[in-house]
Amino acid sequence: MKKLILLIPIFISFSLLITAQQKTQAYLGLKSGGKWVWVTKESGKQQYEYQGGEFKPVESLKLDPKHTDHSFDIQFEGPGWESDKIGYRLYLDWRNATDIFGKKTTETVLHTVGLDGFDSYHEIQPWGVDVLKVGSALGIGSIAFWDGEKAIRVEKTDSTFCTVKSGKKASQVNANYSGWEIGGIKTNLNTTLEIETGSYLTKYALELSEELPNIATGIVKLPNTELQLFTDIKPGWSCLVTFGKQTLQNDRLGMCIFFKTSQLLQKTEDKYSHVVVLKPENKKLTYYFGAAWEQDASMVKSMDDFKKLLKEQAKFVK
Repeated sequence: MKKLILLIPIFISFSLLITAQQKTQAYLGLKSGGKWVWVTKESGKQQYEYQGGEFKPVESLKLDPKHTDHSFDIQFEGPGWESDKIGYRLYLDWRNATDIFGKKTTETVLHTVGLDGFDSYHEIQPWGVDVLKVGSALGIGSIAFWDGEKAIRVEKTDSTFCTVKSGKKASQVNANYSGWEIGGIKTNLNTTLEIETGSYLTKYALELSEELPNIATGIVKLPNTELQLFTDIKPGWSCLVTFGKQTLQNDRLGMCIFFKTSQLLQKTEDKYSHVVVLKPENKKLTYYFGAAWEQDASMVKSMDDFKKLLKEQAKFVK
């Protein structure tokens, strides 16, 4: 009996240690126990909406054909992924754009976000807040195609399948799109979003089944921000950067895209976004996007602060 009593505290301490070491997470929450209802939104738009039920974590889902933006069937509208520094989410609908969760904690929190009200993450919480307004733009690092005038996100697809995988050192979201119609071509698009412990950056790796002349990505255009293109942070890589008071909370945020300099076809812009147009190699492309918020651990207050952080974070760019 004495041996058993001695072993119990060791077991509890070990369990707590494992939990404390979990510094990354990929999360996907899906509602069950409710039903789909055809509704008319306040805007006059008619669509299906999932009413009732509760969010439950899932490791994979095939997107319901009835799903669209603000259907309320997927927790915070798509998969999320986070490190101990920052969090992100992907709108898993016709927008397929990426957004930012600023974090004020090193703990994993995405499994709790949005459970107490669908849009509660737009109001600052002890863990942090949704900091970015994406709208019709590329948000931060969204995949698109440049048609010569504008960046078109992954809007028209036959189906979408998504999986998440969490780990202590890194976590991943896989979003696979069958039948992406763009530029007169129909292609399958397989993507992996990955974040590592200690990183503010997300690695975005994609593969096409058919060749496209370009893949575009970029950063939402917002007023009163500074735009820079740095070529001196990581050898062989360029970094498109914005910095300024560009959050929903009207405080300072830096955003960036790391891409291989040799793959740059054009640096441009459209109505909504600063854009880089890139050339895939062998139907594959990898780039990185990231952000830092003045209320997170980085405490960035200027473009110089953000560039200094990016020089340290460049170790995650491989």
